[in-house]
Formats: sequence, structure tokens, C-alpha cells
Amino acid sequence: MTNARSSLPLRLAAALPALAVAMPALAQENGEDFDAIIVTAQKRNETQVREGGSVGVLGEQDAANVPFSIHSYNAALILNQQPQTLGQVLENDPSVRITYGFGNAAEQFVIRGFPLSGDDVGLDGLYGIAPRQLVAPELYDSVQVLNGASAFLNGAAPGGSGIGGSVNLIPKRAEETLNRATINYTSSEHFGGSLDLGRRFDAGAGSFGVRLNGVARAGDVAIDNEYRSTYAVGAAIDYDGGPLRLSLDLAYNRVHVRGLRPKVTVATATIPDVPDAEHNYAQPWTYTTMRDIFGIAKLEYDVADNATVYASFGARDGMEDGIYGGITVNDALTGAASGTALYVPRTDNNEAAQAGIRIHLEAGGITHQFNIGGSAVWQVNRNGYDFLYGPDFAGFATNLYDTPEVPIPSSSLVGGDLDDPFPISRTRLFSAFASDTIGFWDDRILLTVGGRIQSMRFKSYSYADGSLDTRYKGSAITPVVGVVIKPVEGLSLFANRIESLAQGPTAPLQGFYPGLGTLPVSNAGEIFPPYRAVQYEVGGKLAIGPINASLALFQTKQPIGQVAPDPDNGNALVFDLFGEQRNRGIEFSMNGEVVQGLRIIAGGSVLEAKLRDTPGGVQDGNTAQGVPDYLLNANVEWDLPFLPTLTVTGRVVHTGKQWLDTANTLRIPEWTRVDLGLRYVALVADKPLTLRFNVDNVANKRYWASAYDAFSQTLFQGAPRSYKASVSIDF
Repeated sequence: MTNARSSLPLRLAAALPALAVAMPALAQENGEDFDAIIVTAQKRNETQVREGGSVGVLGEQDAANVPFSIHSYNAALILNQQPQTLGQVLENDPSVRITYGFGNAAEQFVIRGFPLSGDDVGLDGLYGIAPRQLVAPELYDSVQVLNGASAFLNGAAPGGSGIGGSVNLIPKRAEETLNRATINYTSSEHFGGSLDLGRRFDAGAGSFGVRLNGVARAGDVAIDNEYRSTYAVGAAIDYDGGPLRLSLDLAYNRVHVRGLRPKVTVATATIPDVPDAEHNYAQPWTYTTMRDIFGIAKLEYDVADNATVYASFGARDGMEDGIYGGITVNDALTGAASGTALYVPRTDNNEAAQAGIRIHLEAGGITHQFNIGGSAVWQVNRNGYDFLYGPDFAGFATNLYDTPEVPIPSSSLVGGDLDDPFPISRTRLFSAFASDTIGFWDDRILLTVGGRIQSMRFKSYSYADGSLDTRYKGSAITPVVGVVIKPVEGLSLFANRIESLAQGPTAPLQGFYPGLGTLPVSNAGEIFPPYRAVQYEVGGKLAIGPINASLALFQTKQPIGQVAPDPDNGNALVFDLFGEQRNRGIEFSMNGEVVQGLRIIAGGSVLEAKLRDTPGGVQDGNTAQGVPDYLLNANVEWDLPFLPTLTVTGRVVHTGKQWLDTANTLRIPEWTRVDLGLRYVALVADKPLTLRFNVDNVANKRYWASAYDAFSQTLFQGAPRSYKASVSIDF
């Protein structure tokens, strides 16, 4: 008998061939121009990567003209692959891997072996405005990945991450009349839909555009008893009046996760076997609820043919509430473990602004592109915590493989006001920047030089009574030097020296230390001084017709933050900076249409992440925790020549071995995941209809996907096989 859990996906898959036969017949019977409409719909559905994007203060740039590596994943990729989170979009990038924060659903992106937290994901160039844990991808026109340090380009990251790269979300705009409705399904019982509407209206010398997006989905996902719901609405209004351009983006994002499968802390001398792919070792009372209201207003004005002034302002009001679960394995063979819980209410009030002018000058065969401006970030975080560990912080007995349901343990330690959290941190970042890109020999040589003066002010407050605990105020200059050389058409060689300047890490609420287990951190909330990370990079980019390829070699260094036993408290840990991490690597990527109807997005990277100057030199030369030795990705789309309205899709993601500990005694194996899919375009009453069916992790492989964590020895398990189906119609 067919398993009820998998019967619906199988029926959907079986229905596609029948629809493939029926739809063309229906369209042709209606006498419509089948070929022309189908071709237009197919082109609109092509998954693509654009080489270039918004390069911070340098503005919109083609990748060939800047000395940095940048890729933009388009809205068609988001629609076709049916991702439910930003991390599922970034799985396509060969330099990025995904994990979670400690105990909660906050996605964390590891780029070039360094973390990028959700707090430091940009929204149209501004920090702190996008939702910080889980993002609904359907609201965005593209997801841009800039590999490498970016303190000059984007300013200092307020969350203290983004050393290895940055991510920028670009809102949708009304480019043409669009009416699109989508319904979708994800196994095992997750249903939803979205609506995407766009209009442009002529108004005298200019035009107005309105783009509305709505998303609603809810239900159990492929992991046993893990429930997720997402409700999001976005509105974009823009005006293009020739020299004057205005836009306003407003959005609401609410996500609820219940029974989130947590990361697994390892307190044994061996790594436990991976549980069944669908198994959930979370407790049913764990949850997280996130609500964000955010928006950005922008202005651009061409004061002359060669000069543009611009300004933008954004704000976000965020709320989070949850009981986050943890599991620490004490016996790798049996899976015996101790479980813990942590209740955290949190609110965020963030604002960010940027303004400047771009001027283009030319004289004597030499061009100049000047960028002058400033930016500011204001952030206030209010939160409290309740360690639900039971008596003596013992937690509760559980098991990784045969997980019992237990009651919520009693409170062990409370910090802050749980009913009305008071401020725990305040962040103020101010900067002024200037740069000049000098072009020689018809811009076949482009030299970029610049710098940003950054003022950073941080305050942290006591969880006991809200009084001021630590304060930091300082400033720094982060320079940039980059060169692009274009010896022949389609080839550009580049090199850069750029820095990251990030807020120093904040001591976490809890951490794990071998032999002591998971304990509170005595200096929780302490903010450390900002630090620099210096990057050197050389590479090349090649464009041959529709094919783009790039190669880069890089080196980046940053300080290491870790927990250690607190000498003054045997029941706590202390957080501090110990030594530095130096990452060296090689990246290669290629995308485009290799032959008619066959498109690829592929690439790989090799990483060497070494620890240096550690206390006593004990860990010098060891490989950093959670950084794979290499990464490989390949995405393929093939429009079948014998049935061109049907597209076969596939993706392979491969990740090399990773060390779980900085002592390099525990290592997780490499893993490979295969995803397959079909996409079919048809006509119904002269309207293009697209059917999609995807299977992620076809083999239902169980694997430890990531060992990355800044504070603990934790493992993140990869998702099980997931069936996805959707139907979109443009009406």
C-alpha cells in the first residue's frame, strides 16, 4: 500500500504528463497564438544569475567594471525553486552554506568560511531593515551576493558579521502590467499561495508604478511535527519623472515555527550517527514567532547629465517571542542526551539612512566617477531571558534517536523583564565616504580608490536592572583600492585590497565547553570593541556570448570569539577574543546558456581556514570549526527539444569535510544532495500557466550539513526529501 504521507506528491507527479498533453490541445482549439505566448512565458520563467548588481556606494554596476565578485539571483529562480526561506535561495551559491543560530530558527549564512547573520542582511543597501531571522523570498526581485569584505562599500555591519561576504535584497518594481496567482504545496502538509500584481500609470512627464505582493502558507513540513507558517505583504510605489525618481517600499512579515528541529551539541569523543532524515528531536512546546513591519523611502535626482544625488531612509519594528530548545548528546552510541530550553522575548527598533552624490567627469581621455556621501544606523534591542533548565541546570533526559515528549522544565535563571523587556543594547553607526574610479584607455583600465570614516558607538545594559553596563565609542578609516584591467573584449582582470569593520561580538547568553557542557555565560551581553578584517583578492571575469565565468583567489583574517571556563564561577563560562582566523581560498563560478535550451549555474570553491596566535599556541595551525575544505554546486535547466514547453531541472550540492572542534579531533564527513524537478508551460484561455514539481534531496539522504557555530560544538542536520508543487497563472 502507498504511504499516505507520500501519496499526494506521487499523484501530482503522475498528473504532469497528462497535463502536458491536454494543455496544448486546449490552447490550439481556442485558436490562440500558442507559440508566441509560450515563448514569452518560457523566457520569463528562465532561472538566471546576473553578473553585477548594486555594489554599495558605487551604485548599480556590471560585474566586469568593478574589482569585486558579485552575483544576483533573479525572481524567476525564486519562483521556480519554490524556496520558503532566504537560505534556500542561497543554496545555489557555491561560496555559501546555511546553518541556524543557537536554538532558534534564525538562518545564518557562511560565506568564504565566515558567518553572515540575519541582522546584517541588507535591504536595498540599508542594514537592519530586513527581518533578522527568516525572510519570505517571494517579496524580492533579486538576491545579490557580494563575496568578500565590504566595509567601504556598505559600511560597518551592525551585527558584527559579514566578514566573508554580504547579501542584499532588492524589492520588486512594477516594470509592466502583471497579474500572477500561484498556489503551492510542500510535503508533508504545507499549503499556500501568493499573488503578484504590477501596474504602471502615465502621469504627464513621468509614470507611476505599483507592485503588490502577498504570501500566505502554513502547515507541517517534511521534518516530523515541524510546523511553519508565513504571512507577508509587500507594496512598492515608484515614480519615474525623468531626472526625478522616487520610491516607497512597505512590508509586513510574520513567521511562526513550532517544533523546530534544533542544532545538536556534541559532548562526546565521537560524532553521533545522523538520525533518520525526517526524525525530529525537538519538544512540541518549542516555538518561535516573529513579526516585522519595515519599509524604505528613496529619492534620486539628476542635477545634471553627469551628476545624481540620492538619499534613502528605512525603518523596521520587529518583535520575537519563543521558547528555543537545545539538545546535548552525552552518549554517541545510544543517543542519550540532555535537553534544555530558553525563553526569550525580544523587540527591535531600527532605522538606517544613506545619502550622497555620484559625479561623472571626463577630460583628456581620462574619466572619473566620484562618489561622496554618508550613512547612519540607529538600533535599539530590548530582550530578556529565562533559562528553563530545571534544578541545578541539569536540563531533562531525552534521546537523539528515540525522543520522548517531556514537560517544560522549571526556570533556573531569569534576566531582564520578561513582560516588558527594557533596552539591552543600543548601536549608533555614522560614516562619511568618498571614492574615485579613474578610467584610462577608454575605460579599459579602471582604478578605484576611496575610504570611509566610520564612527561607532555601542552601549550595553545590565539584565538585572537595565543600568548601563559597557560603553564604547571610537572611529576608524576603512580604505579600498581596486583595479580592473580589460585586455580584450569580454575579459576583465581585477585585484582589490579592502577591509571589513564590524561591531565587536556580543557575549552570548549561553555556550558549550567540553567537559562542562552547556552553561550560562557570565558576561552575557558584553559588547567587545570593533575589529577589522583585511582582505586581498585577485581574479578574472570572462563573458563569451551568453556564458559568464569568474575566478577569484582571496585571503581574509579576523579575530576569534570563543567561550572558556569562568575562573570566578564554576557554573558559568566567559566569552572573549582568542587569536585570529585566516581564510584563504579559490572560487570559480559559471552560468549561462551553453547551448540553446540548456542553462547552467555552477561553481566551486576550495577553502583553507587556519587558526593563528591562539592562547599558548595550542591550536595554531588547526583548521577553523565548521569551514568545509571545498564546496561544489551545479544547477541545470534543459528545455526538452522534443517537447520544448517542458523543462527538466536538476541541482547537485556537495560540501566537503568539516571539523566540529577547534582542537581538530572530531570531523563530519562530506555530503552530496541531489534535487530534481519539472516545469511545464501551457496556455489556458490565452493565459500562460506554469506547473512546477520539484523534489529536494531525492535520495532522502541523512547528513550533518554544517558544524559551524561561534559558541558551541553543534551540528546542523540537513533537510529530508521534500516534494514541492506549484501552479502559476498570469491572468
